[in-house]
Amino acid sequence: MPATPQPLSPEMIRYLVVHCSDTPDDEPMNASDIHAMHLGFGWDGVGYHAVITRDGVIERCRPEFWVGAHVYGHNTESLGVCLIGRNHFTDAQMNALEQLLVEWRQRYPDAGVCGHCDFPSTEKTCPNFDASAWAASKGII
Repeated sequence: MPATPQPLSPEMIRYLVVHCSDTPDDEPMNASDIHAMHLGFGWDGVGYHAVITRDGVIERCRPEFWVGAHVYGHNTESLGVCLIGRNHFTDAQMNALEQLLVEWRQRYPDAGVCGHCDFPSTEKTCPNFDASAWAASKGII
C-alpha cells in the first residue's frame, strides 16, 4: 500500500522549481510517461506538480497540497514543474511555463522561481537554462 501523501500548506512554499525531463528533445512524452519512470525508480509515482509537454499542454500531476518528490531536501517547501525535453524547449512550452508560474506566484507570492540546478543538493544542470533569470525577464519574479 502506498504511503499517505504528506500535506503541504501554502505558507510553506518558498520555491517554484523548474525541471526538465532530460530526455531527447524530439521524444514525445507526457505526465503518464514520467509517472511510469518515477514508479520505476521506486517512488510513489510522478514527483512533479505539473508537466509541460512539447506542445505546451500543462498536465497537472501531484496536487499542490501534496509534498512533491523533485528536489532532495526541499520537497516540503517547493512546487515542481517539469518541461519535457533536454536543451531546446518549444515556444509553446515556454509560454505555458510562464502561464503556470504567473498562476503559482499569485497563490504563493513569497515563493521564488529557480531551477533544479540551483540547489546545492544536486549536481544536475536541469533545466539547462537559468530559470531565475528567465522568470525575471518575464516579470514573474
